[in-house]
Amino acid sequence: MTAVVSRVVTKRLGALPVVAEFLHRLGLAETVDELCPVRDLALATTGEVIEALVANRLTSPRPLVRVEDWARTWAVKEVMGLDPGLLNDDRLGRALDAIAPRLEEITGSIAARAICEFGIDVATLHWDMTSMSLTGAYDTEDQDPEYPQVAYGHPKDRRVDLKQFQAGLGVVADGAVPLLAKAITGGAGEITQVVTAIKQFQAAANIKRFLMVGDSKMVSYDNLTALASAGVEFVAPLPAKAIEPAFFAALDPASAEPVDYVPLRVADRPTMDRPDYRVLEDIHTLAGKRKSDPPLTVRRVLVYSGGNATAKAKARDKRLAKASEDLDKLTRLAGSRYYKTREKIAEKIGVIAKTRRITDCLHTEIADGPDGKPVLAWHFDQDVLDIQAKADGWYALITNQDPEHAGHVEVFLDYKGQPQVERRYGELKGPLAVAPFFLQGNKRLTALLHVLMLALLVYSLIERQVRRALEHDGSPDGKMTGLYPDNRRERPTARMIFYHLGELDLAIPPPNEPGGDPPRVLHITRGVQLHLLDLLGINLS
Repeated sequence: MTAVVSRVVTKRLGALPVVAEFLHRLGLAETVDELCPVRDLALATTGEVIEALVANRLTSPRPLVRVEDWARTWAVKEVMGLDPGLLNDDRLGRALDAIAPRLEEITGSIAARAICEFGIDVATLHWDMTSMSLTGAYDTEDQDPEYPQVAYGHPKDRRVDLKQFQAGLGVVADGAVPLLAKAITGGAGEITQVVTAIKQFQAAANIKRFLMVGDSKMVSYDNLTALASAGVEFVAPLPAKAIEPAFFAALDPASAEPVDYVPLRVADRPTMDRPDYRVLEDIHTLAGKRKSDPPLTVRRVLVYSGGNATAKAKARDKRLAKASEDLDKLTRLAGSRYYKTREKIAEKIGVIAKTRRITDCLHTEIADGPDGKPVLAWHFDQDVLDIQAKADGWYALITNQDPEHAGHVEVFLDYKGQPQVERRYGELKGPLAVAPFFLQGNKRLTALLHVLMLALLVYSLIERQVRRALEHDGSPDGKMTGLYPDNRRERPTARMIFYHLGELDLAIPPPNEPGGDPPRVLHITRGVQLHLLDLLGINLS
């Protein structure tokens, strides 16, 4: 056997050229270097290091250790002009320390640049918050009081035993591009963050009036009056407890106006299998905490969803069936060694009622049997269950939009764009791997979270660019073939774009060969890679 040793070095190219081009268009390095200058002796500016961190999260996310190994394996030097040895752990940490005091200015400037460079429509902003659970002590006295704190709160993953860090994200309806990012203390309530979010977005987008869409956590008297005072329109769902089920039960879905709306997830289903949506409108009044607070009257859009009604009915039947099993078992065991007293039985009833969420319809009676032992009798209140069944599928939205410019159907359609925020959070926690964090201080945590948000901005812009190019090339639904093995037509997502581009390699021959340096060779294995590069306007020649 003959072994041949090649002097050609092959590096992973992946989506690095695309990321570098979008970072250049956003002016990330220039913005960071202007706000966080370094000495002339520095071999790499802070902006260049932050760009490399963003590129790392988008191509091969890893903790802030051995990032220089990633840079050597990938064509970072060839594409970004940055020596891998300059991305050591200490330099990355110092870069995060440098940008931490100027984060709001950096993200605001980049958002403003994105709006102008890519022509993003900022008329509608979808706002939401999420949490990231962290391991480690993160003692209060060891944290920097100038930055958001790691603390206990109400984590989305229900790991109440862990401290958490929170993030707020504002996504515009145009392409689901995240233009607003905030790091938030772990124990802070969502309801208190809205006012600062609108001020930050108004400054970044250089606008005063826009539509803010949020979830029920946004609904409070103080928040809505602040939004109205700032000239901001809003749409948000009322909390479920704000309206009694009997009110919804008295409504007739047939009297509501049908809405021609089909969610993307069911667009391929037959017409008869698609959910039915209907809307009505009335008014709703909110009262302030103080007697001197004037009442706030807003429009209320009552929405009926046939699919929601079916899902709620199934969920309730399942809860009642499991609760019945639990209560029948408790009835048999009443008076036994485990439930000898009324107090023990009542305590177990409380656990069952809370776990199965049947407190409002469960009636129980504990009496003494012939032998003196406690006996349990129970039943469900059928009148309450009937009201709940009639109320299934209804929920309420409130808004201060002018009815002449946005009817109740338009209000409903504005709200249905809210899942775009959840999708971006899924990508932040999935492909971009926001967790786990390997940092000790909350200052660097805050800075790294904003770097991740900048990476999410680039990620979203790339997806938007491909879909816009497809529409421009004659695909009104923004779909293309070649993304999946069966060659079906699908709308390209950022995840699929990066997946296909991720296999691009760059072969680098040795320099100083006779006759001049030989050209570098780009290895393209699929036609869809060329198609995506063409849609993105990237020329790798």
